[in-house]
Amino acid sequence: MPVFQLTEDLAFPPVELTEPLGYLAVGGDLSVERLLLAYQSGIFPWPLDEHPLVWWAPNPRFVLYPEKLRVTKSLRRIITKGEFKITYDQAFPRVIEGCRLTVRKGQDDTWITREMMDAYIRLHEAGYAHSVESWIDGELAGGLYGVSLGRCFFGESMFTKERDASKCAFVSLVERLKEMGFPLIDCQVETDHLRSFGAREIPRNRFMSELANALTCETLKGNWGELLAEGQSNPV
Repeated sequence: MPVFQLTEDLAFPPVELTEPLGYLAVGGDLSVERLLLAYQSGIFPWPLDEHPLVWWAPNPRFVLYPEKLRVTKSLRRIITKGEFKITYDQAFPRVIEGCRLTVRKGQDDTWITREMMDAYIRLHEAGYAHSVESWIDGELAGGLYGVSLGRCFFGESMFTKERDASKCAFVSLVERLKEMGFPLIDCQVETDHLRSFGAREIPRNRFMSELANALTCETLKGNWGELLAEGQSNPV
């Protein structure tokens, strides 16, 4: 199947036309409007070395259902002890910078380019991208970020400076999303780390159907740290 070249038009090809390795199109931009359309369409950006902006819609899709979250006894003890203070949307630029600077095992550099970092900060300022932070003794120890539309959370990346810091942030997020009635977390592509938490692969057509249902709900837009403190997180 062909890989499509995007133009200035705000449009994506149907995900059914994705080539076998999972990429659908190249080019376009990282405007807030295009990013929102991408996520609504089951598509996400992930650069390759030879192409700075590639759009993906893999089949199968890797997802986590919040009610299926698995937490080890040792991690649950750390969470119960409160070793880390968990906050929401208190340090988004620092979290994505931490993710950008983290080199993963088997990789020479990070996939988060400066252009992508700036784009997601704009998405955060627009109220759609969110961070979860883990703090210890007032220092940022780890965290994660992603995008929320309707009642679907699209996970993007996480980092940790202290052992289990990002894991505690992740568990906090999943449990909070469950409380808020989120049925679906998009983990995009398989990792052993997320599989250990209960994530699994599903066919793309099933993902698209479940995404469409999740998008019928109102988006919890804004600073989640403030909204959750004000009790404005009831499911719609």
